[in-house]
Amino acid sequence: MVQCFIKRDKSKLTFHLFLCLSPALMVENGKFLLSAKRTRRTTRTEYIISMDADNISRSSNSYLGKLRSNFLGTKFLVYDTQPPQNTPSSSSSALITDQTSRSMFHSKRVSPKLPPSGSYNIAQITYELNVLGTRGPRRMHCAMNSIPASSLEPGGSVPNQPDKLLPGPLDESFRSNISFSKSSLDYRFVDFSSTRFSEMGMGVVSCVEEEEDQEEETSFRPLVLKNKQPRWHEQLQCWCLNFRGRVTVASVKNFQLVAARQPQTQGGTAGGAAAPSHPEQDKVILQFGKVGKDMFTMDYRYPLSAFQAFAICLSSFDTKLACE
Repeated sequence: MVQCFIKRDKSKLTFHLFLCLSPALMVENGKFLLSAKRTRRTTRTEYIISMDADNISRSSNSYLGKLRSNFLGTKFLVYDTQPPQNTPSSSSSALITDQTSRSMFHSKRVSPKLPPSGSYNIAQITYELNVLGTRGPRRMHCAMNSIPASSLEPGGSVPNQPDKLLPGPLDESFRSNISFSKSSLDYRFVDFSSTRFSEMGMGVVSCVEEEEDQEEETSFRPLVLKNKQPRWHEQLQCWCLNFRGRVTVASVKNFQLVAARQPQTQGGTAGGAAAPSHPEQDKVILQFGKVGKDMFTMDYRYPLSAFQAFAICLSSFDTKLACE
């Protein structure tokens, strides 16, 4: 996994992502990758994501995209300035635009419309109502509209994305169409919460074009990530996840994401049963957790990019009025 850490500045409402240059958890030095600034509005919260550590604005040439939440902080949309490649959502008929997304949060379908520049919806994050409050772990699902579920299958790949992290310009390495590969890690306990999570059908963008678009949508299944279920530790009396030393402070923000089981397509098991688990689907793809005051670790692997992983982690910082 690629090991990173996030520094939060509450006074400036900013977040900075760094690549770890040392195995130590509490370090002040690292390679700067991305930054984000939170802006609160009447009905939503936005996080502007940039490659510039100081100039974090949509007007900057370093602007990469943004994360937008609904009023309750339970649903988030991730926008990229670059369109996803070779997916149904890369066509104009399947894209949720920045302008229409405000009224389409609960809709499965959108009318064909060419999105404005820099407003390509590449992911949707949904948090479940948490009946246990802060005593248990949050439940979350992430629909990655630009990543096919087949990317985790043998021989699978993500369009225009290398299988391994290769040397190259930083601005190319952290767009939504890139990633890497490495080894595995992580341990430690964390407070989380549980509740039953509804199926993520409402989060996946679909097309309204006739048979051609429906066939395309059937053949392309976006990768869906879900939080790994924690276990109750009797001695510690808390919900626990194994972060392998990368997380040291219990927090409701901490999480690990794995691939959700994909239902069988036609010709497979009847009744839409889940497909057999593949080893890649059991691996932790993204993990995030607290290690100190305003310090958090973020570790991710293929098929996510740093931009996508950072955006997902930013959603954990937002207040969730309906979840806790």
